Amino acid sequence: MNKMKSLWRTFAKKNPKLSQWVREGGMFLIVSNLVTVFKFAILTFLPAAFAFLGSRDFGFPGLDMTLFGITFKWYIIGYGAQQGGLAYFTAYMIAMFIGEVINFFVQRKYVFRSNGNMLYQGLWYLLAFCVVTCVVNSINCIWVAVAQSLVPNWIYNIGTTVLNGGISMVVFFAVNKIVFRSEKEAF
Repeated sequence: MNKMKSLWRTFAKKNPKLSQWVREGGMFLIVSNLVTVFKFAILTFLPAAFAFLGSRDFGFPGLDMTLFGITFKWYIIGYGAQQGGLAYFTAYMIAMFIGEVINFFVQRKYVFRSNGNMLYQGLWYLLAFCVVTCVVNSINCIWVAVAQSLVPNWIYNIGTTVLNGGISMVVFFAVNKIVFRSEKEAF
C-alpha cells in the first residue's frame, strides 16, 4: 500500500493537473454510483407510498406515441397513466431530488474540495438538475413505456436509474468542474 501511495505522490508531483482530474474523476464516479444505488432503492419502494395520487396522466406535453407496437404518451416532464402517472412521477422526482442534494454536498466538499459561494454553486447546480431532468425524463418516459410491457418493475427501475445516473454523471461532472472550481482556477 505504501508503494502505491509513493507512486501516486510521484505521479501527482510530475502531473498535478492530470492527477487532479484522475482523483476527481475517480471520486466523482464512486460517489455518483453510490447515489445512483440509493436513488434506485428509493424508486423501487416509494411509488407505493403515492398510490393514493392515482395512475392518471400527468405532465407536459402529453403527445401520443407508438413505438414497437406500444402506444403511450410522451412527456418532457411527467408520466402517462400506464407508467404510473402522477404517483410514479412524484416518487421519481423525490428520489432524484434527494439523490442530487446528497450529491451536491458530497461532490462539493469531498470530491472537488470547493469553498466557493454555496448560493451561486447551488443555483447553477439546480439549473443543471432541471435541464438534465427534462432531457432524461423525455427519454425515460419512452423507456418506461416500452420496458414496462416487457419486464418486471424492478428491472425497468434499474434501467431508469442507470439512464438517469449515466446522463447525469456526464453532465454533472462537466458542471461540477466549472461550478466547483477553486479560486485559483477561476476565470
